[in-house]
Amino acid sequence: MNLLTKIISPIPVCAADWNSTCVKDGVATIQGFNCLFANIAQVIVYFAGLVFFIMFIRGGFSYLTSGGDPKKIAKATSTLTMAVIGLVGVIISFLIIKFIESFTGVNVTEFAIPSTP
Repeated sequence: MNLLTKIISPIPVCAADWNSTCVKDGVATIQGFNCLFANIAQVIVYFAGLVFFIMFIRGGFSYLTSGGDPKKIAKATSTLTMAVIGLVGVIISFLIIKFIESFTGVNVTEFAIPSTP
């Protein structure tokens, strides 16, 4: 497995482990939604990081190749600004969720469907 595949592909949370909460006796259970939700959230975080990285590289390259043209510099600066604003937005949303978790005492970062014994 090459480095790019390791960076881009999400790490299976529960599904690949055949965890007893996701699969019981070889049959998927309703708790499999826990695994699905965790995998989707992980893909979204990877995607947000990848988009930030691409926008940041593109804005920096545009800035370097602007040649002193004020319109190109403004466009490159705008791209860099939007990339940073997006990254800050993702970080702030995570911090807000953590604040709600600490304020209420409810674990809102863990998606769980109760199981019956």
